[in-house]
Amino acid sequence: MLLGHVNATGGGPGVFAELHRLSPGDRITVTRQDGSAARFAVDAVERYAKDAFPTLRVYGNTAGPELRLITCDGYDPATGAFDENLVVHASLVRG
Repeated sequence: MLLGHVNATGGGPGVFAELHRLSPGDRITVTRQDGSAARFAVDAVERYAKDAFPTLRVYGNTAGPELRLITCDGYDPATGAFDENLVVHASLVRG
């Protein structure tokens, strides 16, 4: 699981500013500390209202190796707050 901001401190894009562009089937490569790579395929990109966030679906145990990328979404210019979370669900690609 990786959490990142959609916007950077002081303005500008954050590390997950383009996360919303991912779609099912896209590939994500995570480079491990030892230099090896883990490759994941995006299963779903979902938006959840912050007051209805499905904690177990996002943070719960999975049957196999999975990745979750999480950031804020649903910016409301009237309040200056993000009302949603964007979650990318991805599964490890074997072989």
